[in-house]
Amino acid sequence: MTRQELILQIKEKQSFLCVGLDPDIKKIPKCVIDDCKAELGDDEEYDDTLAIMAFNQAIIDATAPYCVAYKPNLAFYESLGSMGVAAYEETVAYLRENYPNHFIIADAKRGDIGNTSKMYARSFFEGDTQVDALTVAPYMGEDSVKPFLEYEGKWVVLLALTSNKGSNDFQLFEDKDGQRLFEKVLCKSQQWGTEENMMFVVGATQGRMFEDIRKIVPHHFLLVPGVGAQGGSLEEVCKYGMNADCGLLVNSSRGIIYASSGEDFTEVAAMKARELQEQMAGQLEAFGI
Repeated sequence: MTRQELILQIKEKQSFLCVGLDPDIKKIPKCVIDDCKAELGDDEEYDDTLAIMAFNQAIIDATAPYCVAYKPNLAFYESLGSMGVAAYEETVAYLRENYPNHFIIADAKRGDIGNTSKMYARSFFEGDTQVDALTVAPYMGEDSVKPFLEYEGKWVVLLALTSNKGSNDFQLFEDKDGQRLFEKVLCKSQQWGTEENMMFVVGATQGRMFEDIRKIVPHHFLLVPGVGAQGGSLEEVCKYGMNADCGLLVNSSRGIIYASSGEDFTEVAAMKARELQEQMAGQLEAFGI
């Protein structure tokens, strides 16, 4: 998906919501598991990935009208072995077939020496289950990132300033000139990619730090986790981070997909997604978008 196509979706849907697909079998409503078991034939054996796929599809169908993007986190799939990876691939295929205009971000945080990164890029950007974007760690530098940028219409989402407590350990470290490490990442990476194929992860809990970030990357899209369960403020993110094209994809995972553990989980997920979409529409209107 190109930048202009993404902007068009945001304007048409009046939303910049990204829903995180992080299926944890310990949190998936019991009714989903029970239904999967009830549908099995006598010679079929239950597997947790059946519940994961049923849960993902139900969440997608419920929230698709209110979001422009989905972000499956690979850890929740890879932890279940080959069947879990198959569930991830089926989730991407389901999105591609039923919601082809939604932006898909694989949250895998890849990044390694150049030859290895080429293989990672191939696994996410080629074949039947290719996605639009991939989160990438910048620590190993240019040659670990550029292989992902060789695919037209695909995006690198580079980690810059994250929302976790440990982000202070390295990302805020200042060099002798007072430049913080995340600022170095933002500056240097603009030599590798452009606003057409590179986004940056900036946690919603970073507040007014968005002002400093926008001084360096005024036009790039930012993927913003941390709204909802992690306590980030949508209003603050928009106040300091929104640009003329919106320039934001705000992710919510637990706050939507696990908003209810009962049989009404799809209705509640839709309600939570709609609430965020309505808030986002208000912010877009305020910014004249």
